[in-house]
Amino acid sequence: MLKDRAARIKLLILDVDGVMTDGRIMFNDCGEEIKSFNVKDGQGLRILMRSGVDVVLITGRISKAVEYRARDLGIRDLYQGIDDKESLCIELLEARRLSKKQVCCIGDDIPDIPMFKHAGLSIAVADAAVEVRDAACHVTKKGGGKGAVREVCELILKAQGSWPISSKMLKK
Repeated sequence: MLKDRAARIKLLILDVDGVMTDGRIMFNDCGEEIKSFNVKDGQGLRILMRSGVDVVLITGRISKAVEYRARDLGIRDLYQGIDDKESLCIELLEARRLSKKQVCCIGDDIPDIPMFKHAGLSIAVADAAVEVRDAACHVTKKGGGKGAVREVCELILKAQGSWPISSKMLKK
């Protein structure tokens, strides 16, 4: 069932803090925000986008670090300072003419739960709030900022037959 849901995904919507990062927010001596992103998550997102799945970042905070990371990964659709993630999800699905079955959302905290109603595949990271894990149809083995996004990218890509590493390649 999970594989079937993942096979239909055309759009991946991600929260940022606690999903693409471990949820910590650090500031340097100048008050500039510093975030830590997982390089394997980024590589997974790049492969996913090359396979034709669109990626959208939606976050309640506003951060230059997130802007830089999105640009570095080639993610064009970044929405920051969003309080109503559900309305934005509805707009995105309508604008792209996608059904809920074609959407995967990944979240970690209560503001992400409303997005799950508009996703055929709702995923909570392993260290998400209990309410988010309960609302999701799948929970990752890895935590936010620790490979959870890569785990989801691989799940989708393998279900769609697009994962670049095959058993034939490993035997060579």
